[in-house]
Amino acid sequence: MTRVNFLFASLGLACLCVVSACGAEPLPAEAGYGPNPHLPEPDTSLIPTVNIAPAIGWPAGQKPKAADGFEVAMFADQLDHPRWLHVLPNGDVLVAETNKPPKDSGGLRAWVQKQVQKMAGAAPPSANRITLLRDADGDGRPETRTPFLENLFSPFGMELIGSDFYVANADAILRFPYREGATSIAGQGTKVTDLPGGPINHHWTKNIIASKDGSKLYATVGSNSNVGENGMQNEENRAAILEVDLETGQSRLFASGLRNPNGLAWQPQSKALWTTVNERDEIGDDLVPDYMTSVRDGGFYGWPYSWYGQHVDVRVEPPRPDLVAKAIVPDYALGAHTASLGLAFYEADAFPARYRNGAFIGQHGSWNRSVPSGYKVVFVPFADGKPSGKAEDFLTGFLNENGDALGRPVGVAVDTKGALLVADDVGNVIWRITARHGSALQ
Repeated sequence: MTRVNFLFASLGLACLCVVSACGAEPLPAEAGYGPNPHLPEPDTSLIPTVNIAPAIGWPAGQKPKAADGFEVAMFADQLDHPRWLHVLPNGDVLVAETNKPPKDSGGLRAWVQKQVQKMAGAAPPSANRITLLRDADGDGRPETRTPFLENLFSPFGMELIGSDFYVANADAILRFPYREGATSIAGQGTKVTDLPGGPINHHWTKNIIASKDGSKLYATVGSNSNVGENGMQNEENRAAILEVDLETGQSRLFASGLRNPNGLAWQPQSKALWTTVNERDEIGDDLVPDYMTSVRDGGFYGWPYSWYGQHVDVRVEPPRPDLVAKAIVPDYALGAHTASLGLAFYEADAFPARYRNGAFIGQHGSWNRSVPSGYKVVFVPFADGKPSGKAEDFLTGFLNENGDALGRPVGVAVDTKGALLVADDVGNVIWRITARHGSALQ
């Protein structure tokens, strides 16, 4: 399949354009990584680049390529758009098979966007299901596959606190009773709290993580727009992380100005909460870098008024210099338009020691870049609770030589044996990466 650029103007007019004719060559993707990424001048145009790698799935016998010293194998296949993962203490792996909620929207622009989503493998209706996978004999392939929870509403984040299992739907957090070893849960669940949803619900994925004492949940809520063009009245409690008190169901704004936070994890050394964030689009191939950052209580991270600290986004009216002045610079850039979603810190001992406490990030892949970026899993080493080196490719090969997407990595998790699991929502596969025999102590 030949890859093309879909381009559309803000007024909804569509056209096609060859990549080489759409502006200057982008910087190497690596320039947008690290604590001090290269930040060129914004490059705005009426017709933004929309460059999607067509999704074709994995040919029989083919798989992604792991870093030297590691092996990758298929853990489970024939899933229905697996996006997110959660590993239970007994080793069971839960998979959210999910997609965006249905939305009625008309117009040519909406039609073009729908065609692009189909091309990217993002159009299937949501299965609205969490599936349980159990590898009882430890051979790296589950013998048991059961629907754990069904009839949800675009579920994403999952968390277990004691005997309570929590699910973040696209519009609410639900609580279900859980019994250790259960392969399914029946019933509708109890609503803990509403989450911002509504008819737009532009960034629908809601992730959750428990506080260390189990009394609270932290929930990610993405923005309802690129840079507030749908009106800031539609952004209440969005582009944010909310703190939810589980006893009362009340929530408060924990951190804001995070355009589309997804991954959530506690850094093992600093004990700080970290998140991965998808930044804004349509100001050039090399802006704005997605990032991961520690999250401060009450912190503001710029969106929509500024990016990467105090770089003002002139598209946003009216401006808010008061907010720009206090915008926090993220800790570590992850490349422009990489769609960095999954986040897992490595606390096991099955990988070489240098991986301990470092971060694995699932990068779903770009759409607003003339040369694709992302479409891989990267590793960032940490020391003393902070990033300590360059991002390293850990799982690659999701694009073939024609630029087609064989798969797209999303959620990442570490299983109870210390292997890394990667959800691939285009390949409908979960990949399992292990250290090659003899390399664990390196």
